[in-house]
Amino acid sequence: MSDVNPSAGEVGSDRSGTGPVVRVEDLVVEFSTEKGRIRAVDGISFSVMPGEPLGIVGESGCGKTVTALSVLKLIPSPPGRIARGQVFLDGRDVVPLGEREMRRLRGNVASMIFQEPMTALNPVFTIGSQMTEILRIHRRMSHREAREHSIEMLHTVNIESPAKRFTQYPHELSGGMRQRVMIAMALSCDPKLLLADEPSTALDVTVQAQVMEEIRRLQEERRMSMILITHDLGVIAETCRRVIVMYCGKIVEVSDTHGLFAHPRHPYTSGLLASIPKVREKKIERLPTIKGMVPDLSDLPKGCRFADRCPKATAECREKEPELVEVSPGQQVACFYPD
Repeated sequence: MSDVNPSAGEVGSDRSGTGPVVRVEDLVVEFSTEKGRIRAVDGISFSVMPGEPLGIVGESGCGKTVTALSVLKLIPSPPGRIARGQVFLDGRDVVPLGEREMRRLRGNVASMIFQEPMTALNPVFTIGSQMTEILRIHRRMSHREAREHSIEMLHTVNIESPAKRFTQYPHELSGGMRQRVMIAMALSCDPKLLLADEPSTALDVTVQAQVMEEIRRLQEERRMSMILITHDLGVIAETCRRVIVMYCGKIVEVSDTHGLFAHPRHPYTSGLLASIPKVREKKIERLPTIKGMVPDLSDLPKGCRFADRCPKATAECREKEPELVEVSPGQQVACFYPD
């Protein structure tokens, strides 16, 4: 891929560095199942530059979350494993690293906001005890320093009465507040990279907008790199500069955000964009859909994985798998007949 620089060396602590904060090369992630080994992520490569917000979109099961978990080596093993490839985080390949070395990178270099805060937060410990534990482990702060910093972070993410919330348990907070706590915890060690996995999915629409605005504001203020995992193209349009579209464990399109919305090149991307509800005066139209179903990862078809659902598919598409190639400046697509 053109956005990967194979010669990039170690990336220092300076956020203004020119090398990528994360660089993924030919990543393959497999899971053992009753049907045998399946590839949830199949040979993907990409990079994220300092301060860049990158979006990854696609249907459920396309490999978005597995990709993000792989960056921090959080794939449950068994049944999962990184079968091939390299993941350079701050210039260091994390694939061969042990758990102790990874703990030093998690929080300090990269942090993650999970999809469901109620399951990510421990229900038997207060918000404060969970926040201070992170700071005492990663930043070696005293209890008093960790408490002051945690309350300051709760204030930063616009939680009212932060000192009071610090003493409360997760079940005493609303869903939106719990997600803000997760954001505060993820940013408490000032990481270079934030991975946000569907951070607003479990929230109501109004709170979703508030949480995403909070993430966007903090990402810009702190000049963090970010990987935003979502199925919501509206969120991508407002938050990210560049977008990766995944389908069935593969990258099918890479584009700057404007180019993706103005000129989608892959038929799957076109289908996703066409299915976004649009406001039309005095006119009710049925939303277009992408016909068919995502193929079973344990029984993938020969050739292009989207061929059975694609209106442009030919015999060539069903026999050969297209490679990801550059079709215009800033746009790459894995399709024999790009739009």
